[in-house]
Amino acid sequence: MATSGQCGGLFGLYRVKRGRCFDENISGNATTVQPTRSYIIWFSQRTGSTLLCKALESTGIAGRPGEWLWDPETFDLCTSYGVRNMEEVREKLWERGSTSNGVCAVKFGMFEPHHSLLLEQFRQLPGSPTAPKRPAVAWERMYPNCRHLFMTRRNKVRLAVSWRKAFLSQQWHLARGEDASAPDLAGEYDRDNIQSLVIEATLREAAIAEIFVENDIVPLTIAYEDFISDFDGTVRKIIEFLGIPVPGDLDIDAPRLEKLADDLSEQWVQRFRDDVQQGWQNRGW
Repeated sequence: MATSGQCGGLFGLYRVKRGRCFDENISGNATTVQPTRSYIIWFSQRTGSTLLCKALESTGIAGRPGEWLWDPETFDLCTSYGVRNMEEVREKLWERGSTSNGVCAVKFGMFEPHHSLLLEQFRQLPGSPTAPKRPAVAWERMYPNCRHLFMTRRNKVRLAVSWRKAFLSQQWHLARGEDASAPDLAGEYDRDNIQSLVIEATLREAAIAEIFVENDIVPLTIAYEDFISDFDGTVRKIIEFLGIPVPGDLDIDAPRLEKLADDLSEQWVQRFRDDVQQGWQNRGW
């Protein structure tokens, strides 16, 4: 298999947010079985995707969605998983993403060239068309009977402030019950950085939207604001959308992550609103 290359020099300041997600401690299922149904959670940064993944996994019937395709050190899946070919990669992905009822899940944060590099590798599966095809065809080869979820955050200013603070502090998540230990960021406000992240998040979501349109995909859209407002209801809606049979009562763990937004977050949001619209006759917000 041709390697997909190294990530050095290809990605912007905020793209590589943390280490690789190929956790050697995750053994998956003892026997690899082709999933009966799969789903992808498409997301941009700071939309609550990690919180949602933990909630879905806690049900025990909705797969184990994670960033199983993410490795900033190398975007070559065979190298990442230490296997010989894409069939063995697929087995690893099924192991990591599946629950015993045959549901397999993954989440994918959209950006290029990562997505195109993944598609090139997916198309190396035996029986895949050699000519370029719609992305959904390649994804379906890796994740059979695939449905699609789209996680978004309506307020892109709050998203961008959250992203900026997480990058500066390197505190992307806070487990329930843990104390925040982030550095003092009071003097780190930067209008240009926040504005660039508003644009980047918008473009990432635009790319996801184009994939849906070009592939005739109608996703289930989950807005961060709605998810936070109705945690259990959102998880139940997803289970219903995926058509997963529920044996008896559905157990959903309480949120496993603490809210990171604080007074400083709100100060930056309001300051950015004023800064970016200075001199405007008609303010947008």
